[in-house]
Amino acid sequence: MPKYFRDKIANHYLYFTSQCIVEAMHVHASDRKLTEVNSAKFFVREDGSSVMQKRGDLTDSEITTIQKFIKENYIDMYKTWKDFGGKEFYRK
Repeated sequence: MPKYFRDKIANHYLYFTSQCIVEAMHVHASDRKLTEVNSAKFFVREDGSSVMQKRGDLTDSEITTIQKFIKENYIDMYKTWKDFGGKEFYRK
């Protein structure tokens, strides 16, 4: 699974799966296995804000930390996403 960054953010890896790239840009967050099962999922807008689609096992504090991190790093994350053939930003 491609990770956006090597280190954990709020004790969770931020990643996507090769099957994910058919959707708008998003980020999975999991502290264990890098799969879609039991992971949180955030769709990323072109301004770096994110919409949580699935909470997974995240606490409110972890959600806030991860969304802030996405906002601060979404350009680099988007480049990684596009390098794997990912679609555009979330537009809803």
